[in-house]
Amino acid sequence: MIEAIRRWAARHTAEGRYSPVGVAFHWIMAALIVFQIFWGWRMSRLPVGGDKLDAFAVHSEIGLAMLVLAGLRLLWRLIVPGPVNDADKLGWQTQLAYLTHGLFYICFFGLPLTGWAMWSALDGAPPLDLLGVPWPEMPFHDVPIAVQWAVLDWAEGVHALLVLCLLVMVPIHVGAALKHHFWDKHDTLIGMLPVLEDDEEKPAEPRPGLPDANWPERGPPPAPARG
Repeated sequence: MIEAIRRWAARHTAEGRYSPVGVAFHWIMAALIVFQIFWGWRMSRLPVGGDKLDAFAVHSEIGLAMLVLAGLRLLWRLIVPGPVNDADKLGWQTQLAYLTHGLFYICFFGLPLTGWAMWSALDGAPPLDLLGVPWPEMPFHDVPIAVQWAVLDWAEGVHALLVLCLLVMVPIHVGAALKHHFWDKHDTLIGMLPVLEDDEEKPAEPRPGLPDANWPERGPPPAPARG
């Protein structure tokens, strides 16, 4: 089955595009991240009470959904590697992009896990669920109260640090994608967009700053014919 999935995805990766499943994972996670950042800011401005507790419940459920999606996305990436596009041919810039992607995955897993730990360390917190399905709590209710407070303090600090990391990386990631597309004329952003059929295929052109062994060298213009 895995080989069949890889053969299906290879039709897209061979063209420098991510598979439709990879594209869906990317944009769903992007939308959830933007929502969670906004919702976390909104929660911080609500007074203590029922509305704040309900907002925390929504934030927690979406965080658990992100944890599941992050696991599925990582599994898909291990089965179907991404395409080799222009962004993979830029030396130190490519290595920096790989580092950024790794940090994103740390946030994808770290934020829901620390939120889950905080919720589990709170006495009297409502039970967690994901789409109506009960979600287990981490085993922090049977430990001494001092340990609960230590877990809560540690998880809250890491959670805040990862949020700050996202607030820095998201604009950098978006800015880099736009630079690749509009300034460098690379295929990086196109590879993550849904496939749109063109009426006419445009001839390939060399892109600035990239080696292109298949592009013929242009010699001097031919001499004018003599009459």
